[in-house]
Amino acid sequence: MKPKILIVDDEPDALEVLGFKLREAGFSPLFATDGLKAIAVVRAERPDLVVLDLMLPELDGLEVCKILRRDPATAAIPMLMLTAKAAEVDRIVGLELGADDYVTKPYSPRELVLRIRKLLKRSKAADEPGDHLSFGVLEIDVPRHVAQIEGKPVTLTATEFNLLTLLAKRRGRVQTRERLLQDVWGYETAIDTRTVDTHMRRLREKIGPAAAYLETIRGVGYRFRTEV
Repeated sequence: MKPKILIVDDEPDALEVLGFKLREAGFSPLFATDGLKAIAVVRAERPDLVVLDLMLPELDGLEVCKILRRDPATAAIPMLMLTAKAAEVDRIVGLELGADDYVTKPYSPRELVLRIRKLLKRSKAADEPGDHLSFGVLEIDVPRHVAQIEGKPVTLTATEFNLLTLLAKRRGRVQTRERLLQDVWGYETAIDTRTVDTHMRRLREKIGPAAAYLETIRGVGYRFRTEV
């Protein structure tokens, strides 16, 4: 089956152009023109990825992101935000709420399709067979895409799970922000290393007592401690 991509935007021209490009690239596009419709479509269709504009009628993109991330049934669906070039605060808030990536407007439809492919690839990689990792209160079951703290599952996005797993597998070794952007996000060049910091902050909040394993190396990046 073709991957289903939900595009949430209130501009008809943008929906038409991006819908055409997605069909051309082998995807099955779905559409929503406001935030409330977006939530309804996600719950009914379970798309493989959501492209979410932040400026929407009825319910803005940040609220949509927040609602979808709170629901265990939709929390792991990858989300890519569309944000105005000057709206840095919105980008940061969106990442804080759980968006996996962002593209600034105006954007190239070709670039957006490439970002969608990379994000889907990351999400799929999280579901492939792998190791079962255990560190004190933290357990990471890679094949099942489940992280547990003191035996209780923690809801992580695909990006957060991949970030945690990569650091755990490379425990004891410092990973620069640039390297993480390449290996987790799939970026060929570092576009904004603050993206890494934002996801690390969210990840630490979610894993609570296990956050002590994630060590910040000032001015360089991060390292997973072998013990705490």
